[in-house]
Amino acid sequence: MNFLDKFRLADEREDIQTVIKNIHSSIDFKGTNLWILIFAIFIASLGLNVNSTAVIIGAMLVSPLMGPIIGLGFGMAINDLTLLKKSFFTFLFATTIGLVTSTVYFFLSPINEAHSEILARTTPNIYDVMIALFGGLAGILAMSSKMKGNVISGVAIATALMPPLCTAGYGLATLQFSFFLGAIYLFIINTVFIALATLVTTRILKFPYKQLPKKEDERKAKRVVWAVVIITILPSLYFGYDMVQQNKFLKRANLFIETEAKFPNDYLLKKNIDPKNKIMVLTYGGQIIEETEITSLKSKLSKYNLETAQLIIQQGFAYLADNKNNEQINQHTSILIEKDHIIQQLQTVADSLSTQNVLSKQIYRELKTQYSFIQSCILQQVINHNDTSQQVAWLAILHSTTTWNKTDKKKIEDWLKVRLNIDEIKLFFE
Repeated sequence: MNFLDKFRLADEREDIQTVIKNIHSSIDFKGTNLWILIFAIFIASLGLNVNSTAVIIGAMLVSPLMGPIIGLGFGMAINDLTLLKKSFFTFLFATTIGLVTSTVYFFLSPINEAHSEILARTTPNIYDVMIALFGGLAGILAMSSKMKGNVISGVAIATALMPPLCTAGYGLATLQFSFFLGAIYLFIINTVFIALATLVTTRILKFPYKQLPKKEDERKAKRVVWAVVIITILPSLYFGYDMVQQNKFLKRANLFIETEAKFPNDYLLKKNIDPKNKIMVLTYGGQIIEETEITSLKSKLSKYNLETAQLIIQQGFAYLADNKNNEQINQHTSILIEKDHIIQQLQTVADSLSTQNVLSKQIYRELKTQYSFIQSCILQQVINHNDTSQQVAWLAILHSTTTWNKTDKKKIEDWLKVRLNIDEIKLFFE
């Protein structure tokens, strides 16, 4: 066996009648298939609503939408007009059911926020075209082969027909028509290029025509197919180009910020890069940045091919000043107030300790003048606790080289009460 024989498909091709039967059975949308479609729409809508990738993948595996789309391509390829019409009307019916079901769900759902899983389906581009094309090629090859494996499930996940259809329903339910248009365009891309891949592969595998097409009809059909393909692909080329340009801008902007956007005695609080409008907003905390430094930074934009970009430097919390109800203002303000309160408390404690320290030293000097035999003095304000209350009290411990007599003890205790302006003191002599 030579190397090229490894790529041949003839030996593994399924019986033609079996393939046609399988495709016909996958087109029928009634009973079980219809209910499975409705449940799959609900599963996908829930996944988009709660931003769960796993749930969305589950919906794609359950969805039977691939059937009529492959039927469209296969019907065109073998010139089976009955299959083509059936697939087309079934596809329209399934699409309508999907849109209505998802719109109703999102209209009733209390969660209206567009999470990342929804946003990802609103800006299709040329890469989505390629995914649909190669997914369709894998799908029809699997259906035409005896070696199906798990390809159909993988194709259902890769081409992702269900999420954009549900996202379109979200756009209708929330009256966000830009979401609807972006999502329905992605759905059309997937449909057209899965059908195109099916058509091309079926002709390559040389499935027999059901009825030989007339030359003129065949030419018209080819013109229609390629017109649909070109009309579908052109906007995706623009969106793909725009996506690549935005990614390039993001990379250059991040490199510029990491390398150049540094100021002494300042730190970057926040960066906001808008690649679509080519705007960079940098917010700094610290010392005021001089205008000359900002001008110098802007002059370096050309080194990173960012000369057309707009650089905005904001300092401190000024960037929030225009929005008094902004949540960030409230958070920062409450944090600052709390910190000021803590600082005041600590300062009060520090002042009290400092005052006590000065007073203790002064009283020790005064006692030493009167009683030269005193060697040390501990004088501290303390909290006296009992079962019912707590009181502030003074504690004094005096250490001497001689034995204390009762007269001196009494005089010192009375003197300390007068000196500290208190009625009671805990006095110990050592």
